[in-house]
Amino acid sequence: MINLYLSPSCTSCRKARAWLDSYGVAYEEHNILTQPMTSDDLKAILSKTENGTEDIISTRSKVFQKLNVDVDDLTINQLLVLISEHPSLLRRPIIMDDKRMQIGFNEDEIRAFLPRSYRQAELRDVMSSGA
Repeated sequence: MINLYLSPSCTSCRKARAWLDSYGVAYEEHNILTQPMTSDDLKAILSKTENGTEDIISTRSKVFQKLNVDVDDLTINQLLVLISEHPSLLRRPIIMDDKRMQIGFNEDEIRAFLPRSYRQAELRDVMSSGA
């Protein structure tokens, strides 16, 4: 199952939701502002990052700048508490399944969440059209 972590006011989040809907991809939506993420959710996200907190924390957010905190100095538990208290610190949307994770909306990368049979059929169509 695909999990879509978002905030409703986020333009990229709305694009990701619309894209998944347009391709009929089933997902479970989580509003990070009204349904705080669990420690397990956050740990699962962190475990799939390539660059740790650098991938998931929005250092340009007003909240981050007001907090004036160096996330690299935090323990995992302190980080989890900080994010649960300030969910808008997270970059979004976060799109995740058992194998993959995408942060932000990228139309090329989100295609990885299409079922394999759909991607294979698309590839056959492209190959047969000589493109």
